Amino acid sequence: MTTILGIPLAGRDVLMVGGGAVTARRLQRFAADGALVRIVAPALAPETRALVDGAAATWTPRAFAAGDLDGAWLVHTATGDPRIDLDVAAACERSRILCINASDGAHGSARLTAQTTSGDVAVGVVSDAGVDPGRSSRVRDAIGTLLHDGALPVRRRRRAAAGRVDLIGGGPGPADLMTVRARRLLAEADVVVADRLGPAEEILPHLDPDVLVIDVGKAPGAHPVPQDEINRLLVAHARDGRRVVRLKGGDPFVFGRGGEEVLACLAAGVPVDVVPGVTSAVSVPQAAGIPVTHRGTSAAVHIVNGQAEISATTLAAMADPAVTTVVLMGVAALPRLVAAALRAGAPAGTPVAIVESGHTPRQRTTHATLGTITEAATAAGVRNPAVIVVGDVAAAGFLYSARSWQDAATR
Repeated sequence: MTTILGIPLAGRDVLMVGGGAVTARRLQRFAADGALVRIVAPALAPETRALVDGAAATWTPRAFAAGDLDGAWLVHTATGDPRIDLDVAAACERSRILCINASDGAHGSARLTAQTTSGDVAVGVVSDAGVDPGRSSRVRDAIGTLLHDGALPVRRRRRAAAGRVDLIGGGPGPADLMTVRARRLLAEADVVVADRLGPAEEILPHLDPDVLVIDVGKAPGAHPVPQDEINRLLVAHARDGRRVVRLKGGDPFVFGRGGEEVLACLAAGVPVDVVPGVTSAVSVPQAAGIPVTHRGTSAAVHIVNGQAEISATTLAAMADPAVTTVVLMGVAALPRLVAAALRAGAPAGTPVAIVESGHTPRQRTTHATLGTITEAATAAGVRNPAVIVVGDVAAAGFLYSARSWQDAATR
């Protein structure tokens, strides 16, 4: 029977006997844990020497002697000679020092696990009978995949003294377009403060039942929870020792007020980090087969908040055939935006596409031109959430015909 122990090595003396490639691999793991590593070996392999030169360990260039064990908490022997490794392991046994013997088919009084980490969770796998590192590695990798996908119950059960806030970009909607880090942090969250858009509908039902979910979603013209109150909720729950995830659609820093929430946390002394997401400004047009840049057609992208005042820069972008203008949250402002662009000299024949509910089963695209898009949108009953794309790349069939794009997207 094998007992797996979690032993932090930071600041503790670890002796490594042998200077070959195995030592180099294991040394990196010990050094990452903060161990004070000494190597005793007549010579070093190039990869081990590089680590010693990088101050990961000190080196004594000679054969092992029993006195080298003095002060060691842990010994690792990998000389390439099984007889020497057995002698080192025996000396450790007499001195009651745990020893890892890396010789094939043998092991000392301790073994390294095949280890994977996700956030502050570390999982080690080892064979209980015999040495089978290949099997341990495969099991570790399978567990690592589940951890990174947020599929394992890793949420803390003891409240920490200090909480934190993580702003997560959820992307345009599908959970499999979120980052691995975002999925992991959601699995660790005690509180999720969620927007209306993004992956909330798909993700939230699968959280632990006792995770507190706070809906602060906004709709056009309806902000039931003001931004100041959202900021207060984030800070209050983090100060209470909870891990708080602020789940947003798209990317937190693209018209997501993420900067305001970061500033509120910093002002309150609350640790905060941001996980980027796939922004709707790029991903929703892509879902409809529209590249926001294309060599020879569009060399720049201008991203606009449709609820903001129309700037001279936006009007210039819409009139420039080398620029793609992407408007977020702009359905209500479409008539005003189009009229201003036409008055400013933007060609009435400029292609326009409106992509509704991108990357969802409700996705729909309306194609027209700058001169006809207002009437086309009204006739189609275009509704939010939608992304408006203005520029030559928005022309129907620019990359695909409607049928070929649908076929490609469903393969």
